[in-house]
Amino acid sequence: MHSPSHAAQLPSGSESPALPRRLVLTGFMGSGKSTIGRLLARQLRWRFIDADAAIESAAGTSIARIFAERGEAWFRQLEHDTIRSLASGDQLVLALGGGAIEDERTRSLLLTNLGTRLIHLNVSLDTVLLRCRGSESVRPLLQDKDGLEARYHRRLPLYSLAHLNLAVDQLRPPAVVDAVIAHFGILPPAAPFPCDR
Repeated sequence: MHSPSHAAQLPSGSESPALPRRLVLTGFMGSGKSTIGRLLARQLRWRFIDADAAIESAAGTSIARIFAERGEAWFRQLEHDTIRSLASGDQLVLALGGGAIEDERTRSLLLTNLGTRLIHLNVSLDTVLLRCRGSESVRPLLQDKDGLEARYHRRLPLYSLAHLNLAVDQLRPPAVVDAVIAHFGILPPAAPFPCDR
């Protein structure tokens, strides 16, 4: 684990509680939340958590099975409780599942929680289809084009409420990471001085 002294810091002289202490990534499937989240956390030397992975680990089963056996309402409650617990940590990058934004409680928490900044990785539906091609077995929604499109357009205005909206169709993940860091003014971690030999 990295020493806190080497973690990314906010600009000196700025002690406002509104400055980012955790960055939360939202967006439709295929937007790159997990990939970008890992890169962002590595560059900031913060922790990275994938909310869906945390839910599956706690439940001991897959999200697809939770949906099938318990239903969406039960899953959304579990998802909200998990995100609420995770969103209290500092120096954290958290990647959400694509549908988390539809829960008004979760949305309100992430938009109003001090120190939390919600970032929408905005991709077009065409990009979603291109990036997710071949993953239909693990993303059954891809098999229903009309349903996918309806869900995309239903969620888009909710995603757009985020503190930062980034169009990422044409951006490589490192460029997205740089844009996020620059937007929020987070200073990169200082490299430790080499030891004298």
